[in-house]
Amino acid sequence: MSSKARQIILGAFIPSAGISGSSWRHPQAAADSFRDFEHYRWIAETLEAARFHALFFNDTVGIELDLLALAQGPNSVRWDPLVLLPALALVTRHIGLIATASTTYNEPYNIARKFASIDHLSGGRAGWNLVTSLGGGENFNLDEHVKHADRYERAEEFYDVVTGLWDSWEDDAFVQNKASGTWLDVEKMHVLDHHGKHFQVKGPLNAARPIQGYPVVAQAGSSDSGRALAARAGELIFTAQHTVEQGQLFYAEIKQRAAALGRNPEHLKVLPGVSTVVGRTQAEAQAKYDRLQELLEPKSFLRSISRFTSLGFDLSELPFDELVPLPPETFDTNTHKSRQKLVFDLIRRERPTVRQLFNKLTAGGHRILIGTPQSIADDFQEWFENGAADGFNVMFSGLHEGITDFAQGVVPELQRRGLFRNEYQGATLRENLGLPYIPNRHGKTPS
Repeated sequence: MSSKARQIILGAFIPSAGISGSSWRHPQAAADSFRDFEHYRWIAETLEAARFHALFFNDTVGIELDLLALAQGPNSVRWDPLVLLPALALVTRHIGLIATASTTYNEPYNIARKFASIDHLSGGRAGWNLVTSLGGGENFNLDEHVKHADRYERAEEFYDVVTGLWDSWEDDAFVQNKASGTWLDVEKMHVLDHHGKHFQVKGPLNAARPIQGYPVVAQAGSSDSGRALAARAGELIFTAQHTVEQGQLFYAEIKQRAAALGRNPEHLKVLPGVSTVVGRTQAEAQAKYDRLQELLEPKSFLRSISRFTSLGFDLSELPFDELVPLPPETFDTNTHKSRQKLVFDLIRRERPTVRQLFNKLTAGGHRILIGTPQSIADDFQEWFENGAADGFNVMFSGLHEGITDFAQGVVPELQRRGLFRNEYQGATLRENLGLPYIPNRHGKTPS
C-alpha cells in the first residue's frame, strides 16, 4: 500500500453530441460543434493540460421520437464514441479515453477487439463504460426493448466473454524468433470456446492483448442489478447522489459488495456526477446558470423527464409554481431504474414546485453546483474527505467557457490544497488511477 496521500480523481463527462441542453443557443456556442472534430480535440487538449484523469463519452443506439424535443435540442445525432476515441488518442498523450459500448445491442467479440485495438492505439489509455441500453430495440430487429432483468443477465455473460477474449494470448506468446521462424508460441494461445445462454464464442481474439491487461472498466448502473454488476466488474463507478449522506451510503455499500466478492475495495473508484457552473463570484456563477436556464424550453424538458422516469403524470401540464404531486408508492420502469428512484426520492424529500424540480434536473438528475472555484473546491473536499467519493465525473454543457472556467479556476484551487495532482504519474490510465495491471488468467504477471 502506497503511503502517498490520497487525491481526487477528475473525469469529464463529454456529451457525444458535443453539447447538451440549451447551451447550443448560447451566443458563444459554435453552430456545428456536434459534428466538428476540432471541438472535441480542443476539449481533450484543454482537459489534458488541466491533468484530468479521463474523458467519458456517453452513447445511445436510438432516437426518442418526441418531435418537440427533437426540434429544440441536440438529441438527434451524436458521434459513435468508438470512432471518436481513436481520433482523440492520436492528438493526446496522457488523458484516459472512456467510451460507452452497450452490452444489449453489441456482440462481445466486436467490443473486445475494438477496445483492445484502442488500448494499443492510445498507449494504454482506453476505458469501457459497460452498460445496458435504455432503449433502441426497434433498430435491432426487435418489436420492443429487452427487459431490465434480461439486459443485466446478458451483460454479466457479455463481460465474461469479453474478458475471456482479452486473455486469448499470454503476454509473451508472440516470441517472433527470426532464427527459428517461430512467430507464436501456440502453447500460450488460449481458445475461449464459450457456450452460454446468450453467447457462443469460440475465439481466440484476433487482436493483441490490451496494454493494460484489460482496459479500465467503468460502470454506471445504480439499480440493484447495476450495483451487483459494478461490484463484480466495475473499476470506475459513475453514480448520482445529491447529498453527502446519500453519497456515503452508496460509497460504503458498493465497496462492501466488492469486498464480499473477494475484490480489493480500493480497486473501485466511485465518481458521482456533478454539473458545475463557475464564476469569479457567486453572483456571476448564478448569472451564467440563469442564462442557460432561460434558453431551455421548459415544456419539452419537463415532458421528457416525466417520460424518462415513468413519473405517472406529465409535469409539463402543471402550473410552473405548483407543488409537484407525490409520485406513486410503487413504481417501476424498463429504462433508467436508478434515475427514476433518484427523482422520486428528491420529490418526496424536498417537496419542490415544478419550477424548482426543473432547475434541479437540468443536468439529467445529477447534482448541480454553482459557485466560485473556492466554494466548489470546498464541496469536493467535503465529499472526498468524508467517504462519499473518490473523485467526480464533472459534467459540462459543451461551452468552451464552462470548461475553461473549471480548468483555470477549480483545478488550481484543488492543487493548492494538495487535493489534486500537478502532473500525470503514469503512462497508462490504470497507472494514473492507481489501479493494478490485470494479469492474464493463464499466465504470470510481467515483472
